[in-house]
Amino acid sequence: MTLVTQTAQVRQILTDHKVIAVVGFHHDAMKPAYYVPEYMHRQGYTIIPVNPALAARGESYFGHRAVATLAEITTPVDIVDVFRRSDKVRQHLPDILAMPTPPKVVWLQLGIRDDATARELAARGIDVVQDRCLLADHRALL
Repeated sequence: MTLVTQTAQVRQILTDHKVIAVVGFHHDAMKPAYYVPEYMHRQGYTIIPVNPALAARGESYFGHRAVATLAEITTPVDIVDVFRRSDKVRQHLPDILAMPTPPKVVWLQLGIRDDATARELAARGIDVVQDRCLLADHRALL
């Protein structure tokens, strides 16, 4: 697939893909890793929080229990949204590739880039968005 850079491509992703797994989801409503997924949930998207500590405590958000890994998610995920530092993105590649159904898109939030991992995902047929905010793009494009 492709490394997504065009606004029209981003708009299409946001229009067509409604199930989002959020790697690095945070329980603090003041953190972007909470309020961005919360905003997307309010816009009608399904949000699956991915955070081992929250999963261990059995916590749920937006109607879905937190999971420790992407590979645990049994329903197909359209977008894997990553809220981890750029130098941590590569650590999630095996988990992304272990998902029962590969995601259509891996989205690295604003300020997050890993070109090598992005190329590997794209070579496996997964679209990659880097260094963009889901919330900002949704507000601007839809």
